[in-house]
Amino acid sequence: MNLIQSNQDYLQQYKNSVEDPEKFWDEVARDFVWKKKWNKVLEWDFAKPSVKWFVGGKLNITENCLDRHLKERGDQRAIIWEPSDPKDAPKSITYKELHEQVCKVANMLKNLGVKKGDRVCIYMPMIPELAYAVLACARIGAVHSVVFAGFSSGSLVDRITDSGCSAVLTTDGASRGGKRIDLKKIVDDALPKCPTVKSVVVFDCIHSKPPMQEGRDYWWHDVVNSAPSVCPAEEMDSEDLLFILYTSGSTGKPKGMVHTCGGYMVYINYTFRTAFQYKEGEVFWCTADLGWITGHSYILYGPLSAGATTVIFEGIPSWPDMGRFWQAIERHKVNIFYTAPTAIRSLQLAPLSFVEKCDLSSLRVLGSVGEPINEEAWHWYDENIGKKNCPIIDTWWQTETGGFMITPIADVTKLKPAHATLPLPGVQPAVMDENGKELTDNGVEGRLTIKFPWPSMARTIYGDHQRFRDTYFSTFPGKYFTGDGCKRDDEGYYRITGRVDDIIIVSGHNMGTAEVESAIDEHPSVVETAVVGYPHDIKGQGIYAFVICHQKPDNDEGLRGEIRETVAKIIGPIAKPDKIQFVSGLPKTRSGKIMRRILRKVAEGELSNMGDTSTLTDPAVVEEIVKGKL
Repeated sequence: MNLIQSNQDYLQQYKNSVEDPEKFWDEVARDFVWKKKWNKVLEWDFAKPSVKWFVGGKLNITENCLDRHLKERGDQRAIIWEPSDPKDAPKSITYKELHEQVCKVANMLKNLGVKKGDRVCIYMPMIPELAYAVLACARIGAVHSVVFAGFSSGSLVDRITDSGCSAVLTTDGASRGGKRIDLKKIVDDALPKCPTVKSVVVFDCIHSKPPMQEGRDYWWHDVVNSAPSVCPAEEMDSEDLLFILYTSGSTGKPKGMVHTCGGYMVYINYTFRTAFQYKEGEVFWCTADLGWITGHSYILYGPLSAGATTVIFEGIPSWPDMGRFWQAIERHKVNIFYTAPTAIRSLQLAPLSFVEKCDLSSLRVLGSVGEPINEEAWHWYDENIGKKNCPIIDTWWQTETGGFMITPIADVTKLKPAHATLPLPGVQPAVMDENGKELTDNGVEGRLTIKFPWPSMARTIYGDHQRFRDTYFSTFPGKYFTGDGCKRDDEGYYRITGRVDDIIIVSGHNMGTAEVESAIDEHPSVVETAVVGYPHDIKGQGIYAFVICHQKPDNDEGLRGEIRETVAKIIGPIAKPDKIQFVSGLPKTRSGKIMRRILRKVAEGELSNMGDTSTLTDPAVVEEIVKGKL
């Protein structure tokens, strides 16, 4: 597959991809190693919904990420690991070494009885062993479920029990921003409620000597180091499960999004190479965590399948100082840098001297992910990091889409700050009005949907296909509803305006309002809660909680602290509410529905016009909430 060379080339390829999608993706898929070629490119029906790509094709994704590179680039760096503490030396892992380690971990899993189709929970910090674990699961056909190592034991229980994991891979602990986190203790707290787990493998990361349960717990060095370094890759059907990744829903229970082998591999590789215009030998750094889809697609599977050198970063951008990112770019001569608007906004507040003392001349392309980037941050990023010489690839996509959907193409697309710009070849967006009518002109605003399948789309919610149908395919029948609003301007460029459902995007991570409300309600002083998002200078969106208590708090700040700790314990620190307003009631309709529209206006500071409140059971409660706004 040749990379897109110009805007005219993009228009032609896009036209081809829409007029004959099956021919387009058939040609892209020929670039990979298949054990057996597909019989049919696509079968689909959005009414069910059912989507199958490369039907009958057999493959193993790790042969495409590892084995096929060994002859030509076995000694090339596959992974550069940048440790949490910059005093520790970075580590480089070649493709040959990565292949060997993945095979050893794969054989270890087989020795513990893990087989094709079994689910494995991976709860680890951003260390090379996390990459080995993910790829080892794919090697033997086990389904990996990576859980972000900032989540609590309660969140771990939900994810392990929903997917029925038989094994957990973790570490004794982690170091993050100079703080130690006892991951093994969190796992131990979760496992009494996880009857399907038979074995736990623990990597000795911070040497904390946690208790080990005989017959269940194994040290990584005991069971991996002695394992053979050759492991044949399991033959997988194109539609076999590759991984389950949980994302917050607008109801309390997280959704286990299911991604499969063949279509995901083809699309992630294509979008990585196309959007960034990746060139042989370049160093690519995506600052995300492997606990999120960004890490799956654009730290591991996309770059490795393209034979790239990918950076895994264990630390945080502000520790030990605000120059951490820029120092690492200089140290590793990074060519493509892909990060979140949240990180950019926080680093923007630091003295520019942190940037100016580092040599960023290796950079060729910049990227943005997780949420729409605001214009001020876009310009700061462009001027100070890219020196007005690096295109900013502002990618729009989701856990559910698997890979980039609407994004500029480096050095091809004319950029427009804060706009995701145009759909990639193979992506067919449609803007809908509230009545379900497609708005076909430019210069419109509405709901963003996709009207034709693409290879990396999620196939279902694990164990709950009806919820998958209801959530994504019932609002606009025959189309995938993204849950996002958008504007399409006069040039046909897309600008994402944010969620239209009950999801808050905090620092690029989806938080379901119901999940946060449920956690707050666990505090014994709380009767009922309503949570909404509001604009936050650093995070993009903050969490604003309106809380009814059994009795008026004696100490507001003390109770706020307790509620935040309750949320941190149940979900994780990332979900702590930024603002907690104690109220005597919530604006409810006579049917009992909370009018979140009103609460959003209060949280956003739009206090002059609350709209029609006549349908509320107690309109006076709105006045009280407005007066008490934080």
